[in-house]
Amino acid sequence: MRYELYYWPGIQGRGEFVRLALEEAGADYTDVARGRRGMAAMRRLMDGTGTAQIPFAPPFLKAGRQVIGQTANILLFLGARHRLAPRAEAGRLWTHQLQLTIADAVAEAHDVHHPIASSLYYADQKREARRRADDFRRNRAPKYLGYFESVLAANAARGGWLVGGRLTYADLSLFQLVAGLRYALPRAMARLERKVPRVVAVHDRVAARPRIAAYLASGRRLPFGEDGIFRHYPELDG
Repeated sequence: MRYELYYWPGIQGRGEFVRLALEEAGADYTDVARGRRGMAAMRRLMDGTGTAQIPFAPPFLKAGRQVIGQTANILLFLGARHRLAPRAEAGRLWTHQLQLTIADAVAEAHDVHHPIASSLYYADQKREARRRADDFRRNRAPKYLGYFESVLAANAARGGWLVGGRLTYADLSLFQLVAGLRYALPRAMARLERKVPRVVAVHDRVAARPRIAAYLASGRRLPFGEDGIFRHYPELDG
């Protein structure tokens, strides 16, 4: 099956978590909105043209007649189809639970630079962003990464991944979370990473996987920038 991924062109955003899974799986997919008339095609689906499964917002994935929205939901679907999650229900739910926790961390990372409203420019909420960034650096980022460190420690005897003895989409997403935080808050992450060596090891192992390494070196991997979820404003890095 050839998948159609719909996400805003020009930024990694939440679509990147889906791209990493598709790349690791070696799946046949097209990033629709990056192509000619792709934005128009994406907006038609969002307007409900041709489907009763109207997505709220990108990313969403078209698989045959199915239109699947929400990052964690897409990954739940792909995990079962491409051996990126355990076969047993308990393992699938545990992987999904970890992904939802990563989604929470990603949302908080975004709100560091947009604590008041996404509709406002960063320049309109700088004072509030400084306060939010201070709490995120001191409390929230250590709490999230410390949690994943403890999960990895509990599963250490089975191979060093988050779930069982094989890589899952949750490991791919943890890689992206670490990469994004390194870009956004390099000074804070340099201090924090010393406390979460297992999390860092997962990041490095994912980056070294052949398909992921090829993707990261390709033009398909967009760079981080100041229009995405993870943004680097030096004044927020402490």
